[in-house]
Amino acid sequence: MWLRDCWYVIAWDHEVPAASDPAIFTRTVLSEPIVVYRKEDGGLVAMEDRCCHRHAPLSKGRKEGDCIRCGYHGLKFDPQGACVEAPGIPIIPAKARVKTYPVVIKNKWVFVWMGEQEKADHSLLPANGWCDDPEWRYLPGYMRYEVPWLLIADNLLDFSHLSYVHEKTLGGSPRIALAVPDITPLEGPGPEGLRIVRKVPDVPPSSLHKKVRTFDGNVDRWFNYDFVLPGTLLMYSGGRPSEDVDGDMRRAVQLTSCQTLTPETDTSTHYFFQNAHQSTDGDDSVTQAIYQALVDAFHEDVDMISAQFRTIQLDPARPMLPLAIDAGVVRFRRLLERKLAAERAGPARQAA
Repeated sequence: MWLRDCWYVIAWDHEVPAASDPAIFTRTVLSEPIVVYRKEDGGLVAMEDRCCHRHAPLSKGRKEGDCIRCGYHGLKFDPQGACVEAPGIPIIPAKARVKTYPVVIKNKWVFVWMGEQEKADHSLLPANGWCDDPEWRYLPGYMRYEVPWLLIADNLLDFSHLSYVHEKTLGGSPRIALAVPDITPLEGPGPEGLRIVRKVPDVPPSSLHKKVRTFDGNVDRWFNYDFVLPGTLLMYSGGRPSEDVDGDMRRAVQLTSCQTLTPETDTSTHYFFQNAHQSTDGDDSVTQAIYQALVDAFHEDVDMISAQFRTIQLDPARPMLPLAIDAGVVRFRRLLERKLAAERAGPARQAA
């Protein structure tokens, strides 16, 4: 269940080597291997990591100026994917070219458009501004899951699991699972999705909040986030002392997070994430502590979702039992199914 007419994150900006660096970055998206490299003017090129000749990976070749040369038989391709040199062949066939992809950097995330090039729409990029805002400090993160991306999306759409999977890390209270979230649709401008608001009053602060500030008593916690197509979470969360009057944020811990899922294959997923604290709250040690706490918690997710996937594979046809707590999961999957159906139908049917 992959949408193609949308943007997927393929890398953090810092992962793609400088133009002067001979290294070639490659990563697979939607089962398509892609190389990303910088031209001499700093612009990016995204190209299928597969020579059109004998299908050798271009990442095994080398960069030459703004071009890339296959390391197997020496075909050289320009940034538009056209073969401009083929050793021993005086006339290069017009079909000698490699697929390229629209690519853009927005707030430190490198996005590739996986659908038809002429449909590439910058208005469908997510609002990941917290990735490039000096008022928020974080360390960039990446993990690879060996599970389908939708299982991770389900996890992000239902935070009731924080009470159990993350009992000693991000959670800290069974009352998170008892809090009923408010869910509303996001219909644009920008990518479609859901807005989910979960308020959890008068609970102990989580270990994550304690990385930033010491609390003497309970806190009122909140999780406000948008989950937008194809699979990006943009969250404002935190906790403030329950004894403080509503709206008083002087002793609150405020956090922002940008997380996104990119399918690698049917059974593996790239996960890019960050969790930021206010720049005025603490130093580099706080930033590092929050990052490590997040990584530890995400490994808890990996353990649970990987075990879930192994169980599913034993009997893939067996249906799951939907419950009321699955409201966000069900609504997002319905939205995804509608978008997939519209994409398959094409312009003619959509107009009809």
